Amino acid sequence: MIRFLTAGFALMLAACGGSTDDVQAGSENVEADDGAFATLYTGGTVYTGLDAPQTVESVLVGQNGRIISIGREEDIVSEFIGQIDRVDLGTGTMFPGFVDGHAHLIGIGQRELTLDLSATTSIEQLKEQIASEVDKVSPGTVIYGRGWIETGWPENRMPAASDIDSVSRENPVVLIRADGHALVANSAAIEAAGITDETPDPDGGSIERDDTAAATGIFVDNAMAPLRALVSEPGDQEREAALALGAQVYADRGWTGLHNMSVDPAEAPLMEKLDNQGRLPVRLHNAFNPDGMDLASARRHETDTIQNRSVKLYMDGALGSRGALLFEPYTDRPDTMGLALRARNETLTAFETALENNVQIAVHAIGDRANFDAVTWMSDALAGEPNADDTRWRVEHAQIIRPQDIPLFSEHGIIASMQPSHAIGDLKFAPDRLGQARLAGAYAWSSLLDAGALVVSGSDAPVEVGSPVIEFYAATIRKAVDGTSGRGWHPEEAMSRMEALHSFTLAPAYASFQEDELGTIEPGKWADFSVFDKDLMTVSGPEMLETRAVMTVVAGEIVSANSP
Repeated sequence: MIRFLTAGFALMLAACGGSTDDVQAGSENVEADDGAFATLYTGGTVYTGLDAPQTVESVLVGQNGRIISIGREEDIVSEFIGQIDRVDLGTGTMFPGFVDGHAHLIGIGQRELTLDLSATTSIEQLKEQIASEVDKVSPGTVIYGRGWIETGWPENRMPAASDIDSVSRENPVVLIRADGHALVANSAAIEAAGITDETPDPDGGSIERDDTAAATGIFVDNAMAPLRALVSEPGDQEREAALALGAQVYADRGWTGLHNMSVDPAEAPLMEKLDNQGRLPVRLHNAFNPDGMDLASARRHETDTIQNRSVKLYMDGALGSRGALLFEPYTDRPDTMGLALRARNETLTAFETALENNVQIAVHAIGDRANFDAVTWMSDALAGEPNADDTRWRVEHAQIIRPQDIPLFSEHGIIASMQPSHAIGDLKFAPDRLGQARLAGAYAWSSLLDAGALVVSGSDAPVEVGSPVIEFYAATIRKAVDGTSGRGWHPEEAMSRMEALHSFTLAPAYASFQEDELGTIEPGKWADFSVFDKDLMTVSGPEMLETRAVMTVVAGEIVSANSP
């Protein structure tokens, strides 16, 4: 099992590396378009994602949305019998379709439709934003927002209920932190949720308290539930609007697909409906909440671009809110080692159900203890399973790992699904949370690759912006967007540009059981392309951040086109 997955992925890459003559040949899937109509993408630089040829001049796509041939324009045109429509890439650079390996589609859309706090730079600005919202609504109306993160704020602390009380006493206010694992609420919201200073911490949650044991207004992980309940659940119409908007936002940014995490099973028929209406322009590989196990087992509500075969579980919380589960106490809060959100026995039972029904498991794990437990519990569940080699189970985030535990991923065939921008954001506060020693295994992309693990890259949007350019920059440059870094950032853990390209293309294709259909530009595969106005493989770091998506193609259809 161990050698199969690691070697299997290596063989998959090798199989993609034929000669130019090999890859120019057509296949049975695409020859049906010969003598009909095809589209030629040419004029720019085309990276195939293959070992050879790494770049080609042109790509010919058939009416069925699959690639017919790649190579020189002259050769392609002379060999094809039929009408060719030419798409000039100009100075653009085409890649296999970039796929966000970990995002939350409905949250991406909701961020566009609700109070977005991601650009908030201080508690004072936060108060101004809330005051502005209070002026727009009637007394008693709940004000909801998401996206704040205190890193870099001049106050050097999280907001408190008292801060928000100063601008909103009659309106309950619930504001979710960027990581989704903590929130701040004002006194009106706390009272409306029935929480008092005597309310105990729930299992897997924490009510932050001051020196007098009074609730400060910060609620972590499972303690958030009563406050979240104050916010009205969106109806189907609102959900559809958020899903469709999120998908179009992603297409406009250059993504051709995303692995959609923590999905409410109620969204599955809505996504199917939207896709059938032509309103979901990107591919989706959905991982449902645990109550979606039956749906994933039956593969209900799938389409030709939607997969429903995965379930996601949570081992712990987030590092910023000190919910990530550690082996040792937090350096800046020695009274806690984080939150354990799952017990071993119940988790192994869920794993057994997944194995019985061929359901892929994705486990959220951020802290070093959570990652160790996730990988070893998966290994225990998979031991002796005849099909264990092809389960393609995943650890989502895999942020903090003890160096001695890094080889466990490849040894047990577990995929590391990671988000590069988390490193360039979290490393501003991670030294305070962890100290320098534990950073040796933090955001360790290169070490995991060197150990033989498969690394899938994503963004975790709306926690992060959700830009393929920022993620590629973070993966390869490993500096903040202003070009700075700091002690403990471990620049040696950056990926090479080809490793990063694979982590956004071929690796997510493999992690979603689609490596025969997606991930490289070669005959027979779906014509999923991301086109940018600059060459991400050669530009400098600052130029990379200026790069824009100019065209997104899914199954041969241009789903987004922006002026260069």
